[in-house]
Amino acid sequence: MAIRVLNPTSESMVVALEPAPRLQSLKGKTVGLISNGKEGTTGFFAHVDRLLRERYQVAEVILRTKSNYSAPAEDEIIDDAKSWDLAITGLGD
Repeated sequence: MAIRVLNPTSESMVVALEPAPRLQSLKGKTVGLISNGKEGTTGFFAHVDRLLRERYQVAEVILRTKSNYSAPAEDEIIDDAKSWDLAITGLGD
């Protein structure tokens, strides 16, 4: 009996992307926080929110929570993120 070996890697070409330029400062910026919705993110993002406002003088912190922690963010969250200067995501595990 022959052994068949499968290659689990993708055959598609991956397009190289450039990272967004770094912000010079967070002062006056809008920061979006994307939570995976697990319980552990509540305290974590509350702390991040406080640090961003007190230490970095951000103008606004917006928290969005995914409806399913194991799925990609919903289109509504992605659309909201387009108006943010910075996005931070986190896991509550």
